[in-house]
Order: sequence, then C-alpha cells, then structure tokens
Amino acid sequence: MERLIDKFGREIYYLRISVTDRCNYRCIYCMPKDGINWKPMNEILSFEEITDFVKVAASLGIRKIKLTGGEPLVRKGVQDLIAMLKSIDGIEEVSLTTNGSLLKRFGRQLKASGLDRVTVSIDTLKRDKFRVITRLGNLDDVIAGVETLNELGFKKSKINTVVMKGINDDEIVDLVDFAKRVGFDIRFIELMPTDLVNDWKAHFISIEEMRKKIEEKYVLEPSDKRTNGPAVYFRLDNVYVGFITPLSHAFCSVCNRIRLTSDGFILPCLGHPDRVDVKGVLRINDLEKVKELIRYSVKIKPKEHSLLCESIHSSMASVGG
Repeated sequence: MERLIDKFGREIYYLRISVTDRCNYRCIYCMPKDGINWKPMNEILSFEEITDFVKVAASLGIRKIKLTGGEPLVRKGVQDLIAMLKSIDGIEEVSLTTNGSLLKRFGRQLKASGLDRVTVSIDTLKRDKFRVITRLGNLDDVIAGVETLNELGFKKSKINTVVMKGINDDEIVDLVDFAKRVGFDIRFIELMPTDLVNDWKAHFISIEEMRKKIEEKYVLEPSDKRTNGPAVYFRLDNVYVGFITPLSHAFCSVCNRIRLTSDGFILPCLGHPDRVDVKGVLRINDLEKVKELIRYSVKIKPKEHSLLCESIHSSMASVGG
C-alpha cells in the first residue's frame, strides 16, 4: 500500500473530517455569539462523497478517522456515515469528537454503528459558567452524555478542555477529579488565537502553569502512551492526563494528519491558510483526481503552523478544530 509522506518525512495516516459547520452551541473561542452563516446543504459533502474520499485516502495509507463539526451529532444520520466508513478496507478506527449534549439521545445508535470511541468537550463543571462559555449549553445534558458512554461500554473515552486564564483555570484540578471519577482520560488544550479571540494573550495559560496546578494535589507519572493526536500523557491512577501545546511547545514536527472540511476542502494544516478544493472532482466521481489532490495536499503541507503570525480562521466550526 502506498504511504503518504510529506517533504519533511512525516507520515500522514490520520484524517479529521468535519461533517457539518452547524452547532447547537456558540462557544466563546469557537463561534460568534450570533453564530455564522451556515453553508447551504447543497454545498456540504454528502455521506457518499465523504465515503468516496475516504476510500481513496485509505488506498494511500490513511488508517484513522476522526469525525468533527461543528457538532457532528446535529447532522441527521451521522451514524450511517460511521457504518459506511467502518466498512472501508484499511480503516482501522473511526472516532468522534462532540460537545456531548446529544450523546444520551444518540449514544445507542453510535454504538450500533461501530464507532470506536468518543471525545467529549467539557470546559467547566459549573452550570452558570458552562452557560457563559457555550452560550447555549446545559451542563446536565453533557454529564448525562458521559454517563451514557459508560453505560454503553465505550472504551478509551476522553475529555477535552480548553483552558482560559481568568475563566476556567481555577477548575483544572476539579476537572481531573471528575475524569478520575468517570474513568475518562482528560486532555488540557492551550487556547489558540482566532478572529474571535483577539485578546487571547490575556486568557492564555501555558501547559507548564496547568501542570503546576495539578501537581499541587497529584503526582503525574511520565508515560509513553500515544494516541492519534499530539498530546503528551501522564499517568494518574486509573486515567491519563494529556497536554496539547500548539503554542508553547509546537508539535508540528510529529504531525500526522490532514483535514477535510464539510464543504469539500482539504486542509494540510489547521494553522495555515492553504486549502485544496476537492468537492468538484468528488461530485463528478473523478477518484483518480481525488487521489492526485490528496497527494498534492500532503506535498504542500507546511513545516509548521502560522498561528502566531497571521489570522487563520474566523470560526473553528467551519474547519473542524
């Protein structure tokens, strides 16, 4: 099987797919208060088009798939897409990241589709603060979703937390305690600059500061655990605590991924403006051209992101985070 190797020697085997730009939340670091102009559905890739793309990508060495949004569970029938992707030769894992609000409703269907694992975004355990951060969310819905994952036997579940100084950095240890209680690994993520957070430096907190807060209570044991993403993990009793450091310790040298947006663009790098339009050739079923464009996307993948020197995205919801 062909392997996708970029010009810096990195093997690309992980594909993140945004299945929708729509979301039922308006998180302060992801989307404007009044939302964004949703793409018309005829501009969004169909499940069949996404599946065709993944079949081609799998023939080039893509093995791991992560479905994102927006909020992927607001797209009707996403469990059918999961089943379609799981049937593709060469695909070893299909996972999903979600805000958790709809897991209680759709969890059983996701399990039946063959979904391998789920990552839930939880930035606070305080109901009033949860409403401030998400603008539209209800923390109880998310907690119920976490309980549903455990009831259904999902393995290797994770929590993602974006840490913001002066907003939720006082809850880092509480979130670790919660992860231990529910048996989920937890990953803390540095705030990234976008058009929505022009004052991001005022709210930025480094991984070193986060670790110090945790180590006031716990001993974090070094670990060789690795997942599809760039997190560095530490063992803590029954769970792992991971740190994702796009700014303070850029992980570009070990990047293993490309992204497909809901409206049909390949993003070689989340933190770089380059994008490759693949929708047109998918819609005429020119799969050889799709293969050529995937190879080209990997060829132009930059050595490192540009997050600190130029504005990249007005909304993470439009690109899949």
